[in-house]
Amino acid sequence: MTTNNVVIAGGGIGGLTLALTLHQIGVPCVVVEAAREMRPLGVGINIQPNAVRELLEAGIELSNLDSIGVPALEWALVGLNGKEVYSEPRGLEAGYKWPQYAVHRGQLLMMLYNKVIERLGKDAVMLGRRVSGYQKNTDGVTVFLQSPEGEQTALYSQVLIGADGIHSSVRAQMHPVQPPIHWGGAVMWRGTATVRPMRTSSSFIGLGTHRHRMVIYPISHLEKDGTALVNWIAEVTVDNADGWQQDGWFREVDIDHFIHHFEHFKYDWLDVPAMLRSADCAYENPMIDRDPVPTWVDGPVALMGDAAHAMYPTGSNGASQAIVDARVIGAKMLEHGVTDIALDAYNDQLCSKVSELVLRNRGAGPFVLLNLLDDRCGGLFDDIEEVLPLEERNDLMARYKQAAGFAIEELNAAPPTIAAGSKVSS
Repeated sequence: MTTNNVVIAGGGIGGLTLALTLHQIGVPCVVVEAAREMRPLGVGINIQPNAVRELLEAGIELSNLDSIGVPALEWALVGLNGKEVYSEPRGLEAGYKWPQYAVHRGQLLMMLYNKVIERLGKDAVMLGRRVSGYQKNTDGVTVFLQSPEGEQTALYSQVLIGADGIHSSVRAQMHPVQPPIHWGGAVMWRGTATVRPMRTSSSFIGLGTHRHRMVIYPISHLEKDGTALVNWIAEVTVDNADGWQQDGWFREVDIDHFIHHFEHFKYDWLDVPAMLRSADCAYENPMIDRDPVPTWVDGPVALMGDAAHAMYPTGSNGASQAIVDARVIGAKMLEHGVTDIALDAYNDQLCSKVSELVLRNRGAGPFVLLNLLDDRCGGLFDDIEEVLPLEERNDLMARYKQAAGFAIEELNAAPPTIAAGSKVSS
């Protein structure tokens, strides 16, 4: 049995950010990852300014983020008729002290992984093992590991952090009686295409209604020919009475499998069918989350990221919140040591607040404007002011930013989560 201060179950964005954070504050740790090798899986995601701030304060540089994505300039919602419903600047353009980044998820993962290996050493990430369970002890926790071949081993640590995703084994033991994964009926097809960005060189565009929409944004800088790698998400909501009928939650599909839903999404500034037909990949998955649980903590064991709060991607909060989780855990360990008390303080600060965000995203998150528009006019309008006045639009967006933790004034004024040079007392 091997002893570690902290065992992190899961080498995703949250788990790797936590490893970098613990190294920064002088806490030894090991990441246990089920994959036999780290690969750049996924497509585009957004990292909000609050999370970009945390990455920079963890020692990631803007040049690292520039190498895997592009700063977002604008966030815009557009009705079914192609007319603007709402738009606002994002990141530095909006007055934040930190940018918002649209990045390739897999490249972000690999960048974080390489940073962990560079700073903590090649043995800091244990590949080909998954955390299958834990046993609390009087002075820590025994963490049980399993290989793909069924080999059982164990680690002893002061603390176990479950960062093992929506199918978390740590969460399943902590909360053995919980509802199954929740699917509200939305099916997403995701991919990338090399095309000219729309509106600006880096606009996030939500187009359609809450039941039938596209999300489009670049995840690379412009090439000399004016094109960029553009991430797209095509989404429809169907009857979910019989549950998800596919064997898995994620699969590659042909464009012809779903393009018929979007054949009429053609405007003078965007031809969605043409963009989809130029795609270099397409993946299908249901939009899923989990019902909030009353606590993320069980003594020396805590949940973070999707294991704690898997949420709909409507607000681009998932990866950002996982990064924030990691930094708050680090801050609480600075205050209370590598102890149950630190985990309780982390839980007290975030569990209730983020659980509310999970439910808010289930209700369409910032896309609530498209819900209202659909209810009031079916997504078609001549003058948006007559349907959804600016004051109402601004108020709804301000409330969402407040709930999601990236209200401009509060974020800009907040002190660092972890002060530079801080170390946990031995």
